[in-house]
Amino acid sequence: MKSLLNIVNENDEIIGTEEREEIHRRGLLHREIHVYFLTPDKKFIFQHRAPDKDSYPDLLDATVGGHVEIGDSYLETAIKETREETGLNLKPEDFIFINKTRRHSEDPATGKINNVFGESYAYIFKGDANDLKVEAGKAVGFETWAIDKLMDLNDEEKSRFIPYTLDFSKTILIELSKNL
Repeated sequence: MKSLLNIVNENDEIIGTEEREEIHRRGLLHREIHVYFLTPDKKFIFQHRAPDKDSYPDLLDATVGGHVEIGDSYLETAIKETREETGLNLKPEDFIFINKTRRHSEDPATGKINNVFGESYAYIFKGDANDLKVEAGKAVGFETWAIDKLMDLNDEEKSRFIPYTLDFSKTILIELSKNL
């Protein structure tokens, strides 16, 4: 069965539906979420995407990410995707809303276009990253990186991240971490 998603306009209003593959082939505007896990000792936990992912394969990404499915809100998606991708059952109040952005990017490895409205959240994770459940077929694991290290990466280390993920982590979430 093909995965259908909502298409939205520039006001983030639903204007139709289309298959996921077609959305990314044509660059149609749609919705997604990201959840960034931050530890009390100021480290980020990134998801290492599977090498066969259809976009940004084998790169480090937000801890959790996903498309907003038809009928779901951004926050409902964050809750569902967090459960699927980490095994954690979180409540709405566990999430810290960061921002809502409009973003357009093209994956040089696959040619897929990601044209989205996205809501980003943080979650203060007090456990061990090794205890997080890896979603089979979607990721190969999680990596923990100190904020200080993210500020001083060499080119090889930078190339391991989806560019947006690294930029976002180094700006907005660093501000959030000051309150830990």
